[in-house]
Amino acid sequence: MKQQLHCGRYVLNLDKPLIMGIVNLTDDSFSGDGLSSDTAGAIACGLRLVEEGADILDIGGESSRPGAQPVSLQQELDRILPVLAGLRDCGVPISVDTLKPEVMRAALDSGADMINDITALQTAGAMEAVAGTPAAVCLMHMQGMPRTMQKAPHYVDVVAEVAQFLAARVAVAEAVGISRERIVIDPGFGFGKTLEHNLELLRHLDELAMHGVPLLVGLSRKSMLGHLTGRAAGERVHASVAAALLAVQRGAAIVRVHDVAATRDAIDILNAVEDH
Repeated sequence: MKQQLHCGRYVLNLDKPLIMGIVNLTDDSFSGDGLSSDTAGAIACGLRLVEEGADILDIGGESSRPGAQPVSLQQELDRILPVLAGLRDCGVPISVDTLKPEVMRAALDSGADMINDITALQTAGAMEAVAGTPAAVCLMHMQGMPRTMQKAPHYVDVVAEVAQFLAARVAVAEAVGISRERIVIDPGFGFGKTLEHNLELLRHLDELAMHGVPLLVGLSRKSMLGHLTGRAAGERVHASVAAALLAVQRGAAIVRVHDVAATRDAIDILNAVEDH
């Protein structure tokens, strides 16, 4: 039986890699694509990503780049909810990237299909906000918090430690009633990890796979690609596509990207070769 992700109003087949397109509603995006004060522009961006081949849209109103400062609850709601309303009927599931239980509840009440939480639902009340709904959830690994996570990340065995953390969070989620069919895990590239930690995770990505729990990978335009290529964030399209393909070949079921059309073309070629 092919693996599926139960994601709010949708059931997604995972026999082929899926693309999650990023709609960034922050004002200090590392990649320069923030649309915090442009609701119409953000909605148009989301619709364009769907036309380009996005299978899921991920909207977020609080930056999680290294050194990022938190935003208020009201500010995050003001950014997310109007865009969610404008994209709710775009034909693909809508994921909301937040760590605040209050935002999770408001987004789910407004039609969101998935919660993408960089803290893996560790905030008090977060598990409960999602558990009683049909929404999917992405549980991500992060060492530290965005403001300080890149100061001195340290691991004895980064692959084993990330795997252990994610397995533990999946177990907690299941214990409160979130079934495996609704759970995605993300190793958190760039979140409290050095370049070598990131490369080690990518080399051994298949070791993070858990039965019945798909892997989501976000490498698009990240600083590790800048370190390797010497290119600024807006010039990392080719590196991002290459990283997405490597992730898919190593077991990623979903790749979270800025450049949907380029990634879609590359994955279509990979699928054609593997199908043959």
